[in-house]
Amino acid sequence: MNVAEDPGAPIMRRGVDPNSAPNKPPLPPLGYSVRHEAGLVIERNLAIPLRDGVQIYADLYRPEGPRGSADLPTLLSWSPYGKHAQSNQLFWPHSGVNPEWLSALTPFEGADPVKWGELGYAIAVVDPRGTWLSEGDFHHNGMIEAQDCADTIAWLADQGWSNGKVGMTGVSYLAAIQFYVAALNPPALAAINPWEGFTDWYREFAYHGGILETGFLPRASDNIRYSLNRTEDTWANARAHPLMDAFWHSKEIDLAAIRAPAWVVASWSDQGLHTRGTLEAYKLLSSEQKWLDVHGQKKWANYYLPESQTRREAFFDHFLKGRETYVAAWPPVRIEVRERHGEASSRDEREWPLARTVATPLWLGANGSLNPDPCAAAATIVYDARSGEAVFDHRFDQDTELTGHAKLSLWVEADGSDDLDLFVALQKLDAGGSLVGQTFYAFFENGPVALGWLRASHRATDPAKSSALQPFHTHEREERLSPGEIVPIEIELWPSSTLFRAGETLRVVVKGRDIYAEGLPFLPFARHEETRNAGRHIIHVGPEHDSHLLVPVIPARGV
Repeated sequence: MNVAEDPGAPIMRRGVDPNSAPNKPPLPPLGYSVRHEAGLVIERNLAIPLRDGVQIYADLYRPEGPRGSADLPTLLSWSPYGKHAQSNQLFWPHSGVNPEWLSALTPFEGADPVKWGELGYAIAVVDPRGTWLSEGDFHHNGMIEAQDCADTIAWLADQGWSNGKVGMTGVSYLAAIQFYVAALNPPALAAINPWEGFTDWYREFAYHGGILETGFLPRASDNIRYSLNRTEDTWANARAHPLMDAFWHSKEIDLAAIRAPAWVVASWSDQGLHTRGTLEAYKLLSSEQKWLDVHGQKKWANYYLPESQTRREAFFDHFLKGRETYVAAWPPVRIEVRERHGEASSRDEREWPLARTVATPLWLGANGSLNPDPCAAAATIVYDARSGEAVFDHRFDQDTELTGHAKLSLWVEADGSDDLDLFVALQKLDAGGSLVGQTFYAFFENGPVALGWLRASHRATDPAKSSALQPFHTHEREERLSPGEIVPIEIELWPSSTLFRAGETLRVVVKGRDIYAEGLPFLPFARHEETRNAGRHIIHVGPEHDSHLLVPVIPARGV
């Protein structure tokens, strides 16, 4: 079936020889083998049958001796990056991961078999359908992959060495698949630990505010080419579907269907990839036992921190071994409130979003100010659509915490185009007026407080799914602008948590291009290089054009 016959069907492509993948260790040949290493029995290329007869291959790690032959809980790592690709060989120097935190057998973004083997767990690292040497065609997320993962969980739970309970943990892809399979509620899935994974393909992965992401997306598409058969062409699919349609709906997750115990970990730092979706997932999960941690650190470093490993052990021991641990005493929500990269304080909370949030407007002034009172006179702020910017500052006279979504409401006009693409950053300046860098995108230390994007023709929102601080754009149609037309737009700024001390400044930057455009060489980075900007952008302020920033002010408890 092709796209013309089924608008939700993905564009497929012929796989690339798995032995040709660059920057990976040599691919072991297909064929079952057993070896003993680091106190483990390692079964390589263990064949797992799926419901339609397709076989996929896993590497299974179990403790040596009698303790590895029965009553083992299992942790499943599932991703298309290659079960033969271990983390010590893949992590970049700027990630902050200390190689001493993980063994050489650790799968990329997953659990360390050596550590977990010592604790009496089995670890299964799987190459999904159609990746590397596994049979079939690779389906990038969606129902087929979710069902394959559920089949695998059932198979693992049925093995003679298993205690019948399977858990999942891991970062990014290894987190997102947990949401997909947990929505099916396979009986043996006893607990999940998704550590930063996007859950909305269109809004978080491919089209930020309706603007195509051209940096990480094609790179991610290239990373899933290696197959003996066919794989989805994710980059081609994204370009073929610029609006929300059946293709994007085929990637949706019924998050409210998830009932498994869940410890969800998000970060403020993954602006443009995982931050929004992980927090949205937590809000929607139906799990009676669920916890949320939100940090402001580099995501891989945070995952492999010894303190994180200790908490994971308590979590999985509780749900996979039935051992009473201190998990029952965990607060429902724990957040880090950032001041700058490497400087933050942790706090326990009862819910997310925080119920005591005060949505506070700051009004744009023609002089570049952000004011507690609206602009009294009509005015315009004009800048070149491709090279210019508008900047607005608000200096706090008392310590102020902003935690949660923010929203920038603008009245805009495009002079020289029938559309405009807007890029927005919230930034922090110290008392001397210098930018304060925040942890950003897994590698960087000079990032923003928060980011937002919107193509003006995608300004339509769904009131039923929107809230005061978080507009929900439908992206189902385009409304181009006529010459001289002034339209209201609401830009979603992704969640963040930052403390501004008295004398420090909140800055809003608005541009027609990426505000954070340059990463380190060879490292993944979000970009948007195909915009519709031309001529000038005009922002209108004043009594008839209430352009303002709505920020989530958090009063101290009891205030």
